[in-house]
Amino acid sequence: MATFLYKLGRSAFRRRRLVALLWVALLALAGVGAATAPAATSSSFSIPGTEAQRAFDLLEERFPGAGADGATARVVFKAPDGQKMTDAEPKAVVEETVAALRSGSDQIVSVADPYEARAVSQDGSTAYVSVAYEVNGMELTDETREALKQAGQAAQGKGLTVELGGDALQSMPETGAGEIVGVVIAGIVLVITFGSLVAAGLPLLTAIIGVGIGVSTITALANVLDLGSTTSTLAMMIGLAVGIDYALFIVSRYRAELADGRSKEEAAGRATGTAGSAVVFAGLTVVIALVGLAVVNIPMLTKMGFAAAGTVVIAVLIALTLIPALLGFAGDKVVGRKQRKGTAEETGKPNAGTRWARFVIRRPVLVLLAGVLGLGTIAVPAASLEMGLPDDGVKPVSATERRAYDLLSDGFGPGFNGPLLVVVDGDRAAADRTVDTIKGLDGIAAVTPATPNKAGDAAMITVIPEDRPSSGATETLVHDIRGATGDDVLVTGATAMNIDFSQKMNDALVPYLALVVGLAFVLLTVVFRSILVPLKAALGFLLSVVAALGAVVAVFQWGWLGSLFGVEQTGPIMSMMPIFMVGVVFGLAMDYEVFLVTRMREAYVHGERPGEAIVTGFRHSARVVTAAAVIMIAVFSGFIGMSDQMIKMIGFGLAVAVLFDAFVVRMAIVPAVLALLGRKAWWLPKWLDRVLPAVDVEGEGLAAHDAAEDRKPDLVKA
Repeated sequence: MATFLYKLGRSAFRRRRLVALLWVALLALAGVGAATAPAATSSSFSIPGTEAQRAFDLLEERFPGAGADGATARVVFKAPDGQKMTDAEPKAVVEETVAALRSGSDQIVSVADPYEARAVSQDGSTAYVSVAYEVNGMELTDETREALKQAGQAAQGKGLTVELGGDALQSMPETGAGEIVGVVIAGIVLVITFGSLVAAGLPLLTAIIGVGIGVSTITALANVLDLGSTTSTLAMMIGLAVGIDYALFIVSRYRAELADGRSKEEAAGRATGTAGSAVVFAGLTVVIALVGLAVVNIPMLTKMGFAAAGTVVIAVLIALTLIPALLGFAGDKVVGRKQRKGTAEETGKPNAGTRWARFVIRRPVLVLLAGVLGLGTIAVPAASLEMGLPDDGVKPVSATERRAYDLLSDGFGPGFNGPLLVVVDGDRAAADRTVDTIKGLDGIAAVTPATPNKAGDAAMITVIPEDRPSSGATETLVHDIRGATGDDVLVTGATAMNIDFSQKMNDALVPYLALVVGLAFVLLTVVFRSILVPLKAALGFLLSVVAALGAVVAVFQWGWLGSLFGVEQTGPIMSMMPIFMVGVVFGLAMDYEVFLVTRMREAYVHGERPGEAIVTGFRHSARVVTAAAVIMIAVFSGFIGMSDQMIKMIGFGLAVAVLFDAFVVRMAIVPAVLALLGRKAWWLPKWLDRVLPAVDVEGEGLAAHDAAEDRKPDLVKA
C-alpha cells in the first residue's frame, strides 16, 4: 500500500493543476446539485419493532386524517394577578386566538377550545389551547410556524402572559460566541504547530472543501433518498474533524521529509505513502463506526451514519490527492520562515514529546496506574446513567417553550407536559374496560373518556401522568399500563416514543460496541501485525468513553459544576449520547492511535529497540497529535455555548472524550503499556502472520523501491 500511495502522491504533486481542477469541479457540481434540488423536508422518523410505533401505525390505519404522528403545539395563557381565565376579557382574547389559529394554516388538523376541552386550571389562573397538525414538526411550513407565533404575540399584547410550547415550534437554538472562539483557537493551534500561515491554512481549506462536497451531495440527494434536513449535521461535524486531522498528518510528515533533505516531489510522495497509509486505515475505522449505526435498526440513524461515512471517504481521498497537489502550489511557503532561511537546524535538544516519552519509559507502572485510576474515578458516575430524551423543561428560561412548560406545570401539574396516548384495538366496551383498568394504576393525574373511531373498532384514550415526561415515574407508568392491559392496547405519544427510543438505543449499545470494536480490532491487527497493540487500543478507548460518560452524568444528570456549563435543569442523558459518543470518539481515537503507533512500528521494523521506537514515535508524532486533539477539543467545546441542552451535552461529551483519549490514553497509557510489554507488544503468531494480508503501512516497500532506484544508474553504466 505504501508504494501505491507514494506513487499516487507524486503523481498528484506533478499534475497538481489537473487534480485541483477536478476537486473544484466536484465541489461546483455538488453545489449546483444542492442549489437546484427540491428543498429537503424531513426524514420519516420511525422506530421499527416498538409498541409506540405499532400504535402510530394503528392510528394511521383506523383514524385516517387525524395526524397521529403530526406535530403539536400548545398556546398557554396566564391571567394577570387578580383575574381568572374564565373572566370575560381574558376569555374573549383566548377565543380570538383560537379563531386566528384555525384560519392561520391549512396544515392544522384541530384546535381545541380550552373552555370546551376543560383545559382551564382549577384556580382559573391558567388555560391552554392544543393545536394538532397533519405533518411532523420538521415538515411544517414557515407560514404555519409564523401564524402560530403571531397568534401568540397578538394575545400577549392584550394583557395576558402567553407562551408557546410543543414540537411544532422547533425554535433554532441560540448560538454562542464559543463556536467562533473554537474556530479561532483551531487556527491559532495550526499556526503554532507549523509556524506557517500557508501550512496552517491547508488543513482548514481542504476540510472545508471535503465537507462542502459531502454536505452538498447529501442536500442534492435528500428528497430522492429521504435523507431529511438533519442528516447533514453529523456528516458536517465528522467530516470537519477528520478532514483537519488527515490533512494535518500528511502536511506534518511532508515537512519532516523536507527537513531530511528530500526534494518537494519526493517528500510529497513519501508523506502520502507513510502518513497516507495511516490516514487510510484511520478512515476505515471511522467508516466502520458510522456504518455500524445500522445495527440500531432506526432508519434515520442508519441514513445519518452512511451519509457521514461518505463524507469521511471524501476526506480520505482529498488527503491523498488534493493535499499533495496543494503542497506543490505552496512551494517553500509550507515551511516556517526560520526553516526557509536555514536557521531551524537540529540543535540536538530533545523536544517535549521526546522528554515525555523518556519519562514514561522510566516510570511506566506509575504512569499506567495514574492514568487508569484517574479515568476510572471519573467514570464512576456512569454507573448511575439514566437515559431519555430531554424535554422542554431543560431548555433555558429565555426560551418560550421552557416558560410554557413551567406555566403548565404550575397550573395543571408536570404530567400535562407529556400526555400518553393509549390506542385500543377493539370496540367501545373494550375501551371502557381499559379506562377502568388504567384508573386503578398509581401515578396518574387524569384519564379522559375513550374516543372511538367512525367504524367503532378502535378508540383513543389520553392519560395524564402525575410526574414530568422525562421522569422515572412516568417511564414506570408506561410500563405499568402496558403490563396491566392486553395485546390489543398500545401506548404511544411523544413520551412513550421517547421511552421506547431510549430502550432501543440501550439494547443496541452492546451489539454496536462489539461490532465496531471487533472489526476495528481485526483492522488494527492487520495494520500493526500484533495482537496486544490492537487489544490495548480497544481497551483504552472503552476506558476513555466510559470516563467521558461519567463526566456527562456528573454535570448534566447530577448537576455538578452545572452553572459553569450553563446547565439550568438536570435531567436524563440523551439516549443517543452513548452510541453517538462511541461512533464519533472511536473514529478520532483510532486516528490518534494509528498515527502515533504507526510511527513507533515503523521505527521498530527498521531496527530500533522497543523503547527507542516509542521515543521516536513521540518525537515525530506527539506534536501533531496534540495539535489535532486541541483543535477538536476547541471545536467541540464551541457547542457548549449553545442554548439547546442536547447540543450543549453533545459538545461537552465529545470535548471531554477527546481530552481523555488523546492526552491520558494515547499519550500516557499507550506508551506505558508498550514500555512494559517490550518486544512482546509486536508479537504475532506465525500462522496468523501468514494468513493476514501484507499492507506495508511502515513503508518497507519504499525502502525496496529506493534500493531499486539506486541500482538503476549502475545497470545503465554496465
